[in-house]
Amino acid sequence: MVLIDAAFLNFVIKDVKGYFEKTSQRKFQKIDFSMLSMYLTLDAGIKEGGNGIQFLMVYDEASSRLFHCHPSNLRTELDGVAFQSVYGEYTFAGVPSEGVVSREELFLDLLSVIASSEEVKRLIIIPFNEEYGNKVENTLHEVKGKDIFLFRMDKPTSSLNYKWDMLAFPIMHALGITADDI
Repeated sequence: MVLIDAAFLNFVIKDVKGYFEKTSQRKFQKIDFSMLSMYLTLDAGIKEGGNGIQFLMVYDEASSRLFHCHPSNLRTELDGVAFQSVYGEYTFAGVPSEGVVSREELFLDLLSVIASSEEVKRLIIIPFNEEYGNKVENTLHEVKGKDIFLFRMDKPTSSLNYKWDMLAFPIMHALGITADDI
């Protein structure tokens, strides 16, 4: 299971693309979201096989489209779609907050439900830590018996009982940024 805050993903994509276009003096390709999905799961340690990988993408009105991606619309293009790869079947669902609760509350509620689910063995999380503070880490410290991987943009301030990596790396790969651009 992959849980993504679409606003944070947009923030990082925009920042990484803008920085490297400025420093390298060239434009980068749009991100093929299916490729980014595979890069994320590969960085989190997925192996080839018949895996079922479900993406839940939490969004609000301001983050209902993914920046510099195709497909990009979380309501009409990425909700209820799937593709097959050598790693398994990737399925996508957009989960709107729609003003009922905040994007943060919805994300944290879904994280709690997923973290307590017996069926979920592996959890990949892309939260907006800059907005959430330590709420995600506090929830994850209580989780037992799951393989957890957290993407973020800064080094954790405390020791973690799960793996983490920089979200910029799979985004750079998906944008086509090479070592020559760094």
